Amino acid sequence: MAVPRNSTGENGFCFAQTLDFSCLSSPPGDASRTCGTTLSNGTASSGIPSPSDSCAKPLCSTTPGEEEPQFSEGIKYVSAEGEELACGWGGFTPGCLQLFNTSKGVLFFLCVASFLQGMTVNGFINTVITSIERRFDLRSYQSGLIASSYDIAACVCLTFVSYFGGNGHKPRWLGWGVLVMGLGSLLFALPHFTTGRYEARSAAEVGVCGGNQSLPCAQAASSLSSYRFVFMLGQFLHGMGATPLYTLGVTYLDENVKTNYSPVYIAVFYTAAILGPAAGYLVGGMFLNIYTEIGREIDIAPENTLWVGAWWIGFLGAGAASLLISIPILGYPQRLPGSQRYIVMRVSEAHQLKDGSHKKASDPDFGKTVKDLPRSVLLLLKNPTFIFLCLAGATEATLIAGMSTFGPKFLESQFSLSASEAATFFGYLVVPAGGGGTFLGGFLVNKFKLRCSGIIKLCLLCTVSSLLAIFIFFIHCPNMPMAGVTQMYEGSALPGGHLNLTAACNAECHCLQETYSPVCGSDAIMYYSPCHAGCKRVSKNLRNGKKVYQECSCVEKTLLPSPGDAEAGKCTSSCAKRPLLLFFMFVVILFTFLSSIPALTATLRCVSDRQRSFALGIQWIVVRTLGGIPGPIAFGSMIDKSCLLWQDQCGEQGSCYVYQNSAMSRYTLIAGLVYKVLGTTFFIVACLLYKPPPTESAPGSSGASENGNCDLQEHKPSLPAEEHI
Repeated sequence: MAVPRNSTGENGFCFAQTLDFSCLSSPPGDASRTCGTTLSNGTASSGIPSPSDSCAKPLCSTTPGEEEPQFSEGIKYVSAEGEELACGWGGFTPGCLQLFNTSKGVLFFLCVASFLQGMTVNGFINTVITSIERRFDLRSYQSGLIASSYDIAACVCLTFVSYFGGNGHKPRWLGWGVLVMGLGSLLFALPHFTTGRYEARSAAEVGVCGGNQSLPCAQAASSLSSYRFVFMLGQFLHGMGATPLYTLGVTYLDENVKTNYSPVYIAVFYTAAILGPAAGYLVGGMFLNIYTEIGREIDIAPENTLWVGAWWIGFLGAGAASLLISIPILGYPQRLPGSQRYIVMRVSEAHQLKDGSHKKASDPDFGKTVKDLPRSVLLLLKNPTFIFLCLAGATEATLIAGMSTFGPKFLESQFSLSASEAATFFGYLVVPAGGGGTFLGGFLVNKFKLRCSGIIKLCLLCTVSSLLAIFIFFIHCPNMPMAGVTQMYEGSALPGGHLNLTAACNAECHCLQETYSPVCGSDAIMYYSPCHAGCKRVSKNLRNGKKVYQECSCVEKTLLPSPGDAEAGKCTSSCAKRPLLLFFMFVVILFTFLSSIPALTATLRCVSDRQRSFALGIQWIVVRTLGGIPGPIAFGSMIDKSCLLWQDQCGEQGSCYVYQNSAMSRYTLIAGLVYKVLGTTFFIVACLLYKPPPTESAPGSSGASENGNCDLQEHKPSLPAEEHI
């Protein structure tokens, strides 16, 4: 059996003559009725298809032995014989599995895989990186290399996977990728089981005046830092495994559903990927409240800087779940039953090149060998709409990567929160804004049945809206007063750029700057540590679950019941601008993610069908190289300019303890404006340069509906229920 294809170079077309679907409504016993065209999926049938087998049967078939109908000139055939469309593994294809052999079944398993990927890479990693640094004596740049290994692996593998996987068996590439990702998670947790027990060398009185102790600098170096290579290899496997997910997974969904439903399916897929990091922040934060050596009693609390939580539990669970979810994905066929009708009915919206070279990509044999790779790259580079959509995606990715990395730190500094509180708060902010914006973007494309040019205009509108909202960073919350950092111990202003943590009230305590453990005095002033506040002893009575330090000589006596006390942790901020700042941050995140699915849909539509997987691979390389990898570095370097108090690691500068809120807001505004203006410019240029196919390029295109499907008019019956969401 053969499948009709338009010889003019367009994959989607409408038939010039009327199509006869009368066999769909003929009596079951009437085998003489035949159809005007045959859309084969490898099987032959006649009569009324039931809902249960509608996916496995063709729309119609010819009577055995009867000559196939002849079509008008301009139609050629592509063989589809011998293609296995059943769900299973090899010869094992039980009937119960065929219930999942639908687009919704694929969507479910891909959503679980993207959720696990987001939870592991963008959730657990960001949550536990501080604990890993503490446990394995890693420097900040070393942990940065661990985080970057994921993007490096993705960039290395993207061209190979998207090119060969795009023309191969996509579910097998996806399944093996998820399996490799699971192995990476298990490898990431391995160092916990191959190292000795963690000893938090601490005592109850450490940190108070006269009892402040620190490890000698000679002991700071440790052989445990070599475990960073194991973490880097785990992240490299994460990057390799996730590469097919966001290239081949997206195109597999797009190929197996109606054109106007495709944005909704992709939006659901990406929403799961965004909910994953939020779950990673919340679940990872819960695990960090459990001591890393489970079952051992310890006399320090999670607030202590020597505490290491059970960072490894999440990776074990995510790794096992990834291995399990890869099994059903490996069982899916190369294309779903009934999907050929969507390919036939699709109207191409690929950008038209002046020299007509875009028609080469429609050749069924194009892209099956390595020698076609340079031609594939050249075709994409000659497509200005695709290029500027890639650049716009890179600018948006820079903002997303920067905000996801430093968003919790921004909230921590502005509102005087602890690190765990800021991470949880940011998770609550991202779930409705990021997840809701992603799903809403796909819904709007489907609701208004936007074509490619309309989709780019929607992206432009979203980018301009977030550009206006980003001006909220003109405002900021004031820093909480901190003795020796933002003001002198007597309360007077501190000369700019000068720190003075020593005063007459703590001179005899001989406090060490290596021990940073902020406390809030009863005078509403923060101090570097209990020792710097001049506190002599620790109360056994906890206040709000926190330690209370007493007899603090530097804390001014007040009329409170316990004068001269200090409570562990930062002072609570009562910033009146907090609701306004949070609301506009929500708007920025919402509109940034609102344009993500429309931009992805526009990318899929502005290239030829056979180049979709490869185009997504190239786009991901551009986005990661220009956005994902340098984004956190650019944001981090700008935010570090606002640091007031640096960590002192035996004379070497470590991470930043205290930021100046006004400077942090100012630098965040500058970075946000630069990238949003660039994104707006790229979307405008992409919209202006886009050249849609001429209306007369496809037979019957005058009957094409606005959603990109052909109108078969009075002879077209309602399609089976599998087509509808």
